Amino acid sequence: MENTITILVDGVEKEYPQGITFEEIAKEAQKNYDAPIVLAVADCKLYELHKKCKDKSKVRFETLKGTSGHKAYKRSACLLMIKSIYDVVGRDKIGRIKVEFSIGKGYYCSYRGDFQMTEELLQKIKERMREIVDADVPIRKQSCPLDDVIKRCEDYGMTDKVRLFRYRRGSKINMYSLSGFEDYYYGYMLPSAGYIQWFDLYPYDEGFIIQLPTRKNPECVPPFVAMPKLFATMKESEKWGAMLDVDTVGALNDKITAGGMQELILVQEALQESRIAGIAEDIMKSGGKKFVMIAGPSSSGKTTFSHRLSIQLMAHGMRPHPIALDDYFVDRDKTPLDEDGKLNFECLGAIDVEQFNQDMMALLKGKTVELPSFNFKTGKREYRGNRKTLGPDDVLVIEGIHGLNDELSYSLPKESKYKIYISALTTLNVDEHNRIPTTDGRLIRRLVRDFRTRGASAQRTLGMWESVRRGEEENIFPFQESADAMFNSALIYELAVLKQFAEPLLYSIPVDAPEYQEAKRLLKFLEYFLGISSEHLPNNSIIREFVGGSCFNV
Repeated sequence: MENTITILVDGVEKEYPQGITFEEIAKEAQKNYDAPIVLAVADCKLYELHKKCKDKSKVRFETLKGTSGHKAYKRSACLLMIKSIYDVVGRDKIGRIKVEFSIGKGYYCSYRGDFQMTEELLQKIKERMREIVDADVPIRKQSCPLDDVIKRCEDYGMTDKVRLFRYRRGSKINMYSLSGFEDYYYGYMLPSAGYIQWFDLYPYDEGFIIQLPTRKNPECVPPFVAMPKLFATMKESEKWGAMLDVDTVGALNDKITAGGMQELILVQEALQESRIAGIAEDIMKSGGKKFVMIAGPSSSGKTTFSHRLSIQLMAHGMRPHPIALDDYFVDRDKTPLDEDGKLNFECLGAIDVEQFNQDMMALLKGKTVELPSFNFKTGKREYRGNRKTLGPDDVLVIEGIHGLNDELSYSLPKESKYKIYISALTTLNVDEHNRIPTTDGRLIRRLVRDFRTRGASAQRTLGMWESVRRGEEENIFPFQESADAMFNSALIYELAVLKQFAEPLLYSIPVDAPEYQEAKRLLKFLEYFLGISSEHLPNNSIIREFVGGSCFNV
């Protein structure tokens, strides 16, 4: 039949009129999905729904429960929010609106201008957002000449975007508009505001929170739960960035081209060392602490941090002894299985909790204990003569994902424990409206480290990441606010270093691999950064744990 195309939709061959969009096909396919469809995948490539489908394509859809779909929802919600703020407040009164960092299930945003973000004003902004959603206003995409975009951004006062685009290699930039309001977003967007049904706004600290759905429950907004310790840590890191005049990728690239990186690296490392010294001093002043429990998500730099903390503890007259919780793994044939039937090394059941408590209590009572070592090749625990006795100045530095969970150390007196949460909490933004997810920084770290130390391909690491993240959500994040101290291991300059290590690994993933779309997204993200050599990194830097050359055994 003329003027028709044949498409394989979710494995079923169907005919459609030529020029049909993915959005039109998605409306028919929606009944087969358990969450709203927001993106399309055709012939292994991701598309926005406004795009037209080609003949002979193999099509499936991405929902709000998918990684890419959830990210597209959050980006589009930010565009809707910023557009509504400009409508309600007025462009002439706004100095800037910045999406700062993730906190809980939302984003903390700051502002500058001739207005106060009161509850009453937030309510008006929320009402304006709802008006635009109810009107189902289209989100339009236009490919524009680079020079034109830079000129427009200068006119809008978006200096952060001007700095970013000066390092753009391509001659075109995709701009998005919502009812006349233009902005730039990296990554895919939703076709219209009508898809952005779930959001809320809350005043918080000196700014406000936009609260958004989770991937697990994408059609409801969870209540906002304050996380004062995490928030204070993020604010401290954000102030470090402001002090160094590096809060966006464009600003970082400016530093690189101006030849100011060596000083930036040394200052940032000094700030981290000062924070580690402060934690060590707090442990000493607390008195009676025998167990320093360190926990954090994957690729946070826990091992290097524990070594650097140990050095600072020694400088305060203490005698630290490192213990890895991994050495208390149960034998592999006793490891619990996850929901997919795979070995679950992330759950508490993978640790011999009883043996751990027996050994730690014996040490606390002054007894000599032979500590185990786990043989990852044989999958069994072994004893190799590693005997410990705790003296008056001795302290055990225990590192592992369950360190903050009191169920792990249930027999140890609370006053004997000092708990530290560590994560790579980047506060560097692509620009003021495009934040960098902290998970992206940790994922890129892990890609580089796992290839260097384990020979693991990028495809394998990406394939495991979903399971790793699920374990973090269940076993680490719920306990972070119980920590006595928090440490942010993210370094402003690190992605410029990791870039040249990660890119070849990501390019190795074949187009037809399930991990290809994520690899392509990360490659596009890394294009924003100018690369720098790892040659001048201090040998005790946390980034050395990932790129190599550390003075520690990591």
